[in-house]
Amino acid sequence: MLTEIRIDGLGVISTATAQFHEGLTCLTGETGAGKTMVVTSLHLLGGARADAGRVRRGAARAVVEGRFTLDEVHDNARDEVEKVLESSGAQRDDDGSVIAVRTVSSDGRSRAHLGGRSVPAAVLGDFTAPLLTVHGQNDQLRLQRPDQQLRALDQFAGDAIAGLLRKYQLARRTWLQARNELLERTARSRELALEADRLKHSLTEIDAITPQPGEDDRIVAEVRRLSDLDSLREAATAAHDALAGPADAPGEGSGALDLLGTARARLDAADDAALRELAPRLGDAISVVVDLTTELSGYLSDLPSDPSALDSLLNRQAELKTLTRKYAPDIDGVLAWAEDARSRLDSLDVSEEALAALAKEVEATAEQVRETAKKLTAARTKAAKKLAAAVSTELGGLAMGRAKLEVDVRPVPASAQDSAPITMGGKELHAGSAGVDEVEFRLAAHSGAQSLPLSKSASGGELSRVMLALEVVLSSSEHGTTMVFDEVDAGVGGRAAVEIGRRLARLARTHQVIVVTHLPQVAAFADTHLVVDKVDDGKGVNSGVHALSNDERVKELARMLAGLDDTETGRAHAEELLETARSEKDAATPAAS
Repeated sequence: MLTEIRIDGLGVISTATAQFHEGLTCLTGETGAGKTMVVTSLHLLGGARADAGRVRRGAARAVVEGRFTLDEVHDNARDEVEKVLESSGAQRDDDGSVIAVRTVSSDGRSRAHLGGRSVPAAVLGDFTAPLLTVHGQNDQLRLQRPDQQLRALDQFAGDAIAGLLRKYQLARRTWLQARNELLERTARSRELALEADRLKHSLTEIDAITPQPGEDDRIVAEVRRLSDLDSLREAATAAHDALAGPADAPGEGSGALDLLGTARARLDAADDAALRELAPRLGDAISVVVDLTTELSGYLSDLPSDPSALDSLLNRQAELKTLTRKYAPDIDGVLAWAEDARSRLDSLDVSEEALAALAKEVEATAEQVRETAKKLTAARTKAAKKLAAAVSTELGGLAMGRAKLEVDVRPVPASAQDSAPITMGGKELHAGSAGVDEVEFRLAAHSGAQSLPLSKSASGGELSRVMLALEVVLSSSEHGTTMVFDEVDAGVGGRAAVEIGRRLARLARTHQVIVVTHLPQVAAFADTHLVVDKVDDGKGVNSGVHALSNDERVKELARMLAGLDDTETGRAHAEELLETARSEKDAATPAAS
């Protein structure tokens, strides 16, 4: 729920703060006072494109700050919002609310903040989308679009459509993958056959050499070692002879081991205790020298004695380099390339058998698409009748008693170059992401009138009432969303205006509803009445927003009654409007519970 909004430097508003509560809030004010700037600010919080022309003249920037609470929001919307908060690192305020801020500078640059963190404007839109729905004149025009009418029908049907739509989309994705692969293989059969031959030749070359992981690095180390073979053997032999004595020595005593043994024997034979205590340390030294001598012997025995070993390694190294020059910088990369090539080769089978198997798979997945699409169409057709009846009933309560809405569900023919054509019932249809259907809302404005598409049959006032009736019908499945209507009552007056106020009040039982209106019949139903007033101090016009007391409401409603705020008749009429609205809301409250 939106609890507060602060606006700085936007249009005619220098600084304004408004508090919002549950139920129905109406914003009124004279023409040009800046009522639409409140709606514009909510659009900015919804991630709409920033317009530097909206920045107040002389101001460096426009700033809009909104505070939202999530306690009243339904579970699905709360889950979506929590994901956005978590991914963006946004923080809640001390009271659990979340602050969203949008700044637009006079040069057109825009910044957005959510929960104290700088975020892209699109993230701000993701946050407010489940919480805030703004209906303005442009939104009424969108209602004329087939995709929006389809979305409204699916929303009305709820789970009956949602599950089928998910199954259809999964089947369609699998079918399109198989279909595109078949088209690619068929159209590029010659090209793919050449690619397959190249891959086979390369894999044959790699398999013939049979490289092992890390083999190139091991060979480099071994070649370096064998290149210094003579000096290594000479050094190891000299060290061994120094410790054990030369193998061709004529007698004992020429090696370190013999000398250490002689030293230990002398110490063991000494009469002095201090000398005998040194003997074990010589024993330790002898053990170390013995170990070294053994290791040097092993090292010498492991040194290659075959002079051709180096040549063999160099030849192997040359073989491996033929692979690393062609396929990857090292042998591990070559092996990875070969694995990828085998996978690619498996997908390049363009033989008749492979194409036939793939065509069979395409037809099998297409059949799944047909089945789910038929069920989806049947569910939509059933829901369309219910939606049409429900909206028509609402229109009767909005002074359009003889009007009738029809919801037409029909297949979408495939175009000549269609990317997803599918045959159903002997016809080529377009299998779109939302099914094979398109939806058209048609309105018969009165009994006996021909039903026509909304774009051709509905006036501005009628279109406003159709949209309101649709929102009232759709609202039954969701609770907690903030709904904003910008002059939904445009082109409406008299009894129809009263009915619009009644419907908005009914909608406000389950939603927070904010309405910008110029009709006193609508404003009389408000639980909270805000007025946007303007003051011209000679230097410019400045507008502010404040809540009205009961007496101020009477005066404002009288003003809206053709400027009768300074007459007793106007005030009496305003009080009568308020009393009538209160009575109707009080009478409706038990039914809501």
